[in-house]
Amino acid sequence: MFVIKPMPDQIPDDLVTLLEQVETATVGHVLHSGFVDRHIRAVLPNKRVAGTAVTIRIPHADSALLHWLTAHVRPGDIVLVDRCGDDRHACWGGVITNCMKMAGVKAGVVDGPATDFSEFTRVDMPMWCRGPSAITTKLLGSEGAVNVPISVGGQVVHPGDAILCDESGVIVLDPLQARAVAEKAIGMQENELVLLERLRKGEKLPDISGARAMVDAKLAP
Repeated sequence: MFVIKPMPDQIPDDLVTLLEQVETATVGHVLHSGFVDRHIRAVLPNKRVAGTAVTIRIPHADSALLHWLTAHVRPGDIVLVDRCGDDRHACWGGVITNCMKMAGVKAGVVDGPATDFSEFTRVDMPMWCRGPSAITTKLLGSEGAVNVPISVGGQVVHPGDAILCDESGVIVLDPLQARAVAEKAIGMQENELVLLERLRKGEKLPDISGARAMVDAKLAP
């Protein structure tokens, strides 16, 4: 059985631009939830992308619905794939990579393996997944769902969520809260530049952070 829901509204372009200034690790200083399992890793180095979540759930060895989705995705989408625990079959390979790139998709996030890694590099398609596999899915036409809530790396993803991906991981954000999170993180990154300049001028990190005072207080007789 196939379940197909409408494509979600896309997050505004200015929010995408704002998010792409944010390091996921900086958000890690602010939030404790929304982070996809760290074993879902970037295939390409030094990539940071943000966009709108388009969700798909395809269990076991059937990737017919992923093929179908390539005709419906839009520029600015990030496709997140719930593999229902299948860590054996690679659902996303070279042809899917090219189709998604041609459609303007900004990245893929697969809770499972992928294949044809050289194509990610050749067409510059950012991908986050659980590693490579030579065993691929087939066109079985059995079941799946598009634009329903899914689970990716232990994180619930709703269609239309704001997604931020970089070399440190993947974050899922409520689009109504994403702007505030991004602005706070950017402020923290700007403060870090000030901190680094103070260190270059000779100050010591524990004096700036207060760690020296904390430790010395515990060591005091």
